[in-house]
Amino acid sequence: MKHLARTTAGVVALIAAPLTLAGTQPYFNPLTQSTAVATPNQINELNSPWQTPAGMSQSNLMSMLEVEADVSQSIQRVDAGNISSMFDMIAYDPSARYLFIPHETPFGAGVSRYDTQTDRNELLFAGDQESATNDQCDPTADCPAWDFDFAAFDPARWTPNGTVWLAEEWSGLGRVVEILDPLGQAPADPTATSLEEGDDYRIVDSIARVSHEGINFSEKYPNEVIYYIDEWNSGSIYALLLNEPGNYEAGGQTFVLSVNDFLPSGGDPEANWNEGPNATATRFGRARWIAITDRKGRPRRGVTDPFRDGPTNDPRENDDTRGGRPAADDVGGTPFGRPEDMEVGMLPNGNEILYITTTSENSVISVEIIDRRGRPTRRAIVRQFVTPETATNVGFPATTATINSPDNLAQDALGNIYVIEDAPNSSDVGGDIWFARDADNDGVAESLDHFMSIQVAGSESTGMIFNPQDPTKFVVAVQHPTSTDLELVPDGFGDAVWEFDVTNITPPTCDFENRPFGATYSWKARRWVGTCSNAQDFTFVKALERAGRPWRGRRGPRSE
Repeated sequence: MKHLARTTAGVVALIAAPLTLAGTQPYFNPLTQSTAVATPNQINELNSPWQTPAGMSQSNLMSMLEVEADVSQSIQRVDAGNISSMFDMIAYDPSARYLFIPHETPFGAGVSRYDTQTDRNELLFAGDQESATNDQCDPTADCPAWDFDFAAFDPARWTPNGTVWLAEEWSGLGRVVEILDPLGQAPADPTATSLEEGDDYRIVDSIARVSHEGINFSEKYPNEVIYYIDEWNSGSIYALLLNEPGNYEAGGQTFVLSVNDFLPSGGDPEANWNEGPNATATRFGRARWIAITDRKGRPRRGVTDPFRDGPTNDPRENDDTRGGRPAADDVGGTPFGRPEDMEVGMLPNGNEILYITTTSENSVISVEIIDRRGRPTRRAIVRQFVTPETATNVGFPATTATINSPDNLAQDALGNIYVIEDAPNSSDVGGDIWFARDADNDGVAESLDHFMSIQVAGSESTGMIFNPQDPTKFVVAVQHPTSTDLELVPDGFGDAVWEFDVTNITPPTCDFENRPFGATYSWKARRWVGTCSNAQDFTFVKALERAGRPWRGRRGPRSE
């Protein structure tokens, strides 16, 4: 790859995140059903792929069709049908000018940089595709196919150091790749034959090798603590406490979360979450962080090396699996059912909280971090934030939809959590996005309110993230639609990114317990009541704008 210019970490400054974030009541009228799926390249896919609450706008930012029709732009497409590009968990840069779009392809994974000002997409980095015919190998032997190839980049994360992290999920070796100059780096050279580490990227060897998707930085200690999870049906939750603030190369101590009553109740850390004794074992309640390395980052005696490269297979049947998985089993890490994405937030009590989708359990868990003397890697409380039994559209007309395979999460400037489903409910019914209502901020949602539903054939919603400079806006990607497979759909629209704005959303009638802005006292009802029908006086939008401006580092630093 060519390298043109570098930006230094000194040009950005981390601003402390607010400590009073809280969930709110829904600010929209929820949907009452999932949408029907349209045929590929149908007009809805090209103009309005999601069913949304009234008043919310959606507009296309970019698509594979647009990029590939323009010789001045570039994007990743490998030979893999409708998973040839696989847009996934998008990251903003702090200025909100750029979107970093990871490609979750089975080989040749990379990241695109989309410029919102010039409407141009550039492939910034990509593997050399040498593993196309050798996607798994014994990491203890010679694995040249993976030397300069990468696979299944699921998350992209903007770091507090002003870099971008990419991480391998279901294919590849479980590595985290750091793009060192994401704003100044030149686009990938399609004629390059070598991807040696250097000025462009490096492997983050302080992160255990697992199936990565949910990886994020602490809100309270963003330069010191990194949380991540292993996407597996016996997947664990990890934390890295860095030895030197902001220095990923210096390493640190790695921990895994263990619920206090899991082992005493008969739990088996090696078994799947619902397998054998785990079907009745306690996996919620008070928990503690157990070290799998010493403070210098070396594996503890008797613990598998968590940094061992490997395929994403079952450690009970294979001795070459990614090291973080058996290391968690060795110390009694509590298993969860395919934990995928993670959001990190703050509770009004000042405690940090992790929200984690557990797709196989059809649930979302919350992990409240009990911070003792500045060390968040000591105690925690694990709760069931969303379950299949969580009520839907409470106080609104009912929806016929139910939660189905929660996969991704997003968080707005007020701390509300949005749950994005993994795939369509069927070939005819689209997948949904839900607003998880936790107005009392106890880490357990009172309602799942039906927010959006996708109608694009073969696709799922992914990469939802709110704009760090304009908190009323967010983006969502359409991933692996049927239209990405050009053999099936010539001139297919393909994977795409869309932008939404809630400014003019039609709000529900508001019923207030205390006197807020715009409410009047009803002597008949004996309470404060009001209407939010005028978008200009819509208090949620105003609160969202106040909370998000200036941006307070919810995803990392901002430019000075």
